[in-house]
Amino acid sequence: MTDTPQVPPQVPPQVPPPVAAASLPVAAIQTIGLTKVYRGVVALADLDLRIEKGDAFGFIGPNGAGKSTTIKILSTLVRPSGGRAEVCGVDVTQRPDAVKPLIGYMPDVLGIYDDMLVQEYLEFFAAAYRMRGLTRAKKIDEVLELVDLTGKRMEPVKGLSRGMGQRLGLARCLLHDPAVLLLDEPAAGLDPRARIEFKELIQELRRQGKTIVISSHILSEIGEMCNTIGIIERGKLLFSGPITEAKRRLGQEQGRVVCVRVTEEGDDGRSTTALLDLFRGHPDVAAQREGGRGEVLIRLRDGVVDTSFLARDVVRAGLHLIHLAETEMSLEDVFMHVTKGQVA
Repeated sequence: MTDTPQVPPQVPPQVPPPVAAASLPVAAIQTIGLTKVYRGVVALADLDLRIEKGDAFGFIGPNGAGKSTTIKILSTLVRPSGGRAEVCGVDVTQRPDAVKPLIGYMPDVLGIYDDMLVQEYLEFFAAAYRMRGLTRAKKIDEVLELVDLTGKRMEPVKGLSRGMGQRLGLARCLLHDPAVLLLDEPAAGLDPRARIEFKELIQELRRQGKTIVISSHILSEIGEMCNTIGIIERGKLLFSGPITEAKRRLGQEQGRVVCVRVTEEGDDGRSTTALLDLFRGHPDVAAQREGGRGEVLIRLRDGVVDTSFLARDVVRAGLHLIHLAETEMSLEDVFMHVTKGQVA
């Protein structure tokens, strides 16, 4: 009898456990293919937008670009025609009641009741948020102090200045301590002092960790208040990301710009003309233009790193050099480069 060979047991191959795909944290705001059509007019076209928690996001674009429509959809006031929008992971169309506690929405035209005192106005909205007793009183005190209106609590709303009215509107948005603030043209109509105060208030809210979306035409203030921007035109998002990244990309596309300034004293007023003549046709200069009294803005050709030739040539030409520095792209430069001035 022949022995049957012993076959070793089959050991299944060791398959490593699947590696979980890296997932992004839940964004404060996210839209995917967001679309809105009003009577055949496309106000938003496939808007894909992501705003991280803690960001101050400046939403800029021409009139009619779709900024207010986007904010109204996020605030559950307008239903989109297509796509999806989420606030802190909650769908604004499917669960609007769950979104409302997460947001504080301030429209461009404030709904302020003129026949109320400031205290009464905030009590009215605190009651709408189902705040009662000591909790309501404490929260009203906190928001009044934050917006610097404590001394105005017994003043009639109709007697407030435009700037104070904006601060009161923001106080109303903060009563329920929302995670996200949606501010539509909040600085419109404010005088210079009120704008400075409002900017400081926004910076304080950022320090508290609020996510803030600001729609505005005042580009210089967006640059000071926000760390990220979205540029929209005719309902389409043209750029979204950090302001520094927008400026860097534009600088790469357009070339570095150097400001050269010389004094006009003792040169018979020839400084600006002489500067323009001096670098006209220079192999390292792509373009140049007059930027002010005795100042010329020189755009270097792509790849030019060494700018020492500018100072050397100015001195050799007998001009009195008083300033030479590379200029940073402004938010206005970015906006004008990206947009075409079109509306839907």
